Parts: sequence; structure tokens; C-alpha cells
Amino acid sequence: MRLFTKAVAAALVLCLAISCTGITAAGEGISDRVLRLHVLANSDSEEDQALKLKVRDRVLSVSEQWFKNADSREEAQEAAEEHLADLKKAGEEVLRENGNDDPVEVRLEDCWFPTRTYGNVTLPAGTYRALRILIGEGKGHNWWCVLFPALCLPGAEQDSNLSDVLTPAQEQMTQPGFAVKFKTVELYEEIRQWLSQNS
Repeated sequence: MRLFTKAVAAALVLCLAISCTGITAAGEGISDRVLRLHVLANSDSEEDQALKLKVRDRVLSVSEQWFKNADSREEAQEAAEEHLADLKKAGEEVLRENGNDDPVEVRLEDCWFPTRTYGNVTLPAGTYRALRILIGEGKGHNWWCVLFPALCLPGAEQDSNLSDVLTPAQEQMTQPGFAVKFKTVELYEEIRQWLSQNS
């Protein structure tokens, strides 16, 4: 039975791969131009989830000045690298103000994100460069957004910022109609991962 399941999964992967090739290729170009923000709570407790949002708000507030003038992902990433200690301090201050002594870890790394819609913009699943903020054990539900272009900074204008960094074809792919196609690509990746882990 296990062999039959693998054969069916492999056939599905092949079908999805053929139908998603163009979407996957175009979507990869989007991830090369975007810097994500990813905040992970210590746990799923109500208190830890509330603290996560407070840390998020403080980080967005203090970092707006560093990211709003970035003209490329590389510039945004350089600003993030330059201010990792400041962001850590901001997160820790929020926790201490709320009587919490959990550590805060801030780093830049490549992370896999599922398909996500922000207002009228949909980004495909894939591996993106991200500024990650881990609170405590970082095992709770997380929060993410797009730091560059500045889709989640206070007062950011989504349409103008996104069109500044994406090609017209990539920008068209971020419209809501592509969400279902991106979910298909996401399913393809999940099945492919399952096959590689169970072979």
C-alpha cells in the first residue's frame, strides 16, 4: 500500500510540476526582490501572543526610518544588518516593560513562507530572505509581513512600493487571481518534500 501511495503522489507531483513550471519560475523572481519580517512568539498562550504583537509594533515603529528609503532588497538587508542589536534591544524593552524576561533573538536568514495575501497583494510560497525575531523559545504562532518593499511599515503605500521593485509581469502575479495558482505550487512543494522524506 505504501508503494501505491508513493506512486500516486509521484504522479501528482509530475502533473503539478508540468502545470506550475511557468508560475514557479516567475514567482522565484519575486522572492529575490522582497525582504520579509517574521516575528515568532514564545508560545501560543494568550499572554505570549499579545507580547508578540507588542514587539512587532515596537520593531515596526523603530525600524520605519531605516527601511522606508531603501531602493532595493540589498539596501534594506544592509539596514537590517546594521541595526540587528537595536532591534533586539527594542524587543527586549517591550518584554521587560511587560514583566517578561524571555530572551529575544534577531537575525537575517532564508525562510520558507506559505502563499500569503496582504490586502490586495498575494505573494507566492517560497524561500525568502527574512528578518526573524524569535521571542523566548519561538514556538508560538508567528506573524509575518513584507518589510521591503514597505508593505507593513506605518503609512506604507502598497501599490506604489511594490511596482517600484517588481517587473510588470511579477507585479501582475501578485494580484488576488493568482492566489489559487500559488496554492497549487505550494501543494506541489509539500508533496515533493513528503516524497523526499519518505523515500
